[in-house]
Amino acid sequence: MTDMTPATPTPVSKPKPRPRPQVMKLTDAAAQRITELTKRADSEIVGLRVGIKNGGCAGQSYTVEYAHEVRPTDEVVEDKGVKILIDPKAVLFLLGTEMDYKVDRMSAQFIFNNPNQVGACGCGESVQLTAAKV
Repeated sequence: MTDMTPATPTPVSKPKPRPRPQVMKLTDAAAQRITELTKRADSEIVGLRVGIKNGGCAGQSYTVEYAHEVRPTDEVVEDKGVKILIDPKAVLFLLGTEMDYKVDRMSAQFIFNNPNQVGACGCGESVQLTAAKV
């Protein structure tokens, strides 16, 4: 006769979750400028909020503003001693981006070296971005 007892199931281990990639990185110049801005602000700020808005010749532009609070939906990036808060709608457009700060004879500005940028307008005020493939 054959034994009809069910076999004991082998426990299946859950795969470890992949570590989340850091959305953005900062250059030393950008981190230094953000530190200067937070020290000079009129009110207490927790960092800079970075996002994307629709508009301009190429269709989109970067936004940078003081952040007075961390919103529950913000993606928080801490790099080189400063905090960047990223609007959740902008995360896929900013994955892999390096934020830099450049000063030349005519301007001083944050520069976004973004691998998801597929175009830009001639005046440099707006960009065309595609969502990162994850």
